[in-house]
Amino acid sequence: MADYKAPLRDMRFVLNEVFEVSRLWAELPALAEVVDVDTASAILEEAGKVTAGSIAPLNRSGDEEGCSWDNGLVKTPAGFPEAYRTYAEGGWVGVGGSPEFGGMGMPKVIGAQVEEMVNSANLSFGLYPMLTAGACLSILNHASDELKNQYLPNMYAGVWAGSMCLTEPHAGTDLGIIRTKAEPQADGSYKITGTKIFITGGEHDLTENIIHLVLAKLPDAPAGPKGISLFLVPKVMVNADGSLGEKNSLGCGSIEHKMGIKASATCVMNFDGATGYLVGEVNKGLNAMFTMMNYERLGVGIQGLALGERSYQSAVEYARERLQSRAPTGPVAKDKAADPIIVHPDVRRMLLTMKALNEGGRAFSSYVAMQLDTAKYSEDKATAKRAEELVALLTPVAKAFLTDMGLETTVHGQQIFGGHGFIREWGQEQLVRDCRITQIYEGTNGIQSLDLVGRKVVGSGGSYYKHLSEEIRAFIASADAALAEFTGPLGAAVDNLDDLTAWVLEQAKTNPNEIGAASVEYLHVFGYTVYAYMWALMARAALGKEGQDDFYVSKLGTARFYFARLLPRIHSLTASVKAGSESLFLLEAEQF
Repeated sequence: MADYKAPLRDMRFVLNEVFEVSRLWAELPALAEVVDVDTASAILEEAGKVTAGSIAPLNRSGDEEGCSWDNGLVKTPAGFPEAYRTYAEGGWVGVGGSPEFGGMGMPKVIGAQVEEMVNSANLSFGLYPMLTAGACLSILNHASDELKNQYLPNMYAGVWAGSMCLTEPHAGTDLGIIRTKAEPQADGSYKITGTKIFITGGEHDLTENIIHLVLAKLPDAPAGPKGISLFLVPKVMVNADGSLGEKNSLGCGSIEHKMGIKASATCVMNFDGATGYLVGEVNKGLNAMFTMMNYERLGVGIQGLALGERSYQSAVEYARERLQSRAPTGPVAKDKAADPIIVHPDVRRMLLTMKALNEGGRAFSSYVAMQLDTAKYSEDKATAKRAEELVALLTPVAKAFLTDMGLETTVHGQQIFGGHGFIREWGQEQLVRDCRITQIYEGTNGIQSLDLVGRKVVGSGGSYYKHLSEEIRAFIASADAALAEFTGPLGAAVDNLDDLTAWVLEQAKTNPNEIGAASVEYLHVFGYTVYAYMWALMARAALGKEGQDDFYVSKLGTARFYFARLLPRIHSLTASVKAGSESLFLLEAEQF
């Protein structure tokens, strides 16, 4: 496998030339104080060094060794504790954290690039700081000042880690039926009792303490999701002076043996009257959790992108070196026994598909991150509200489409290696295995599709979608004639998506099955159309610069490939949506 190299040139292109993020930062005073183009460039450069130098070399060995469990204790693979210490000492765990408690305070659009780098280098490793950052976000926005001051500085510093404890053996997506209980105590604390499963980083040896955020129900809580509260439950109790005290009444019962991400500890966590502290209001636990959901779901989408990038880097290096057969038009490497496989049309099809999906995904994830920054920091209420609604609309697309395309990309990368792609030592098969979970956790992609169509499109009467459609049409109207080869098919794609959205809205009025029947294909039509918008934006930034260096030539060539070979997928998907739900219900359950 090729050594990982952070795609810094493309990241700078997206941030500075496509989106001109410095303009956004200048409009948001809270960000203007902490970040500028030079600061951002320095941060990304350093992140590229630490991820490539300290974390990427542990990817295969971590997969081979995996985590081990012994009498409640979890050991991560060799090198992980040292690499985590290096990562934490660099401040990377708190890159997006509040400066008030020791975080860097960087905007999400910078954090998104750092996340991509660490997950490309080693997804299993990247999950540990990701879960800590998510826990910090909920604590920052909902916990008392006392809890913030007691826990956030050490969590941002990477001295303590965090976990999110939601799922139970009988309750996955349907959190309203959880059974974990919280008993109020005289001192204001609670005793937490119950079992949680699939807890990433629930136990490990990377930090001296792990701060669990646990969903539980009070004895008198109403039934369903309106009766869920959120609690902070430390692995080791923290004394008033900040020192560590006794171990809390909780433990790791086992770890899962998984298809991929084997160096990430996926734990069964047992809480046996553990001491916990309320975060936010009683029975408002889901509100506190959803504060971080948009960030976490974008983060999972970025994982799919990251694995696709790592697969592409290895595949293109292999395709340039592997000699097999001659080009259809005749010998290219005449001094060799055969030509490198990159001359063959089908190999180029796979490489360009990977490149187009990766670079389109990077632009899209950055775009969504910018909306998160605008929603969080804008002082103009109308601007913030529009950004919030765009985030709500685009988050399920970011999570599902980026990971679906990530799996397609990693499979292409494996295929380019031929038989060697099936062999462990080349590394491509690990990326396929690791990527598969991204379509499942943090809400399966089927659930994301239902969220997009049911809640965000139908639930808003199409108003959230209108923001995006109007923005793309304004871009097309403002483009000059030189961009017509891109804006023409983009306009047709938006017309198609407008029409499909109107069709779904109409069908949902009379048949509730139509939402579920349409959802996955609709999300994909949506994703390909949004990527077309991203590629048109990138083409605008690259046009006229072809003479400067090959980067712009490559960018425009890939844009043309996307519009010619990938965007047309929307037509079969649209036909599938409009076929309706009837064919899904022709069989009785016993006839399957």
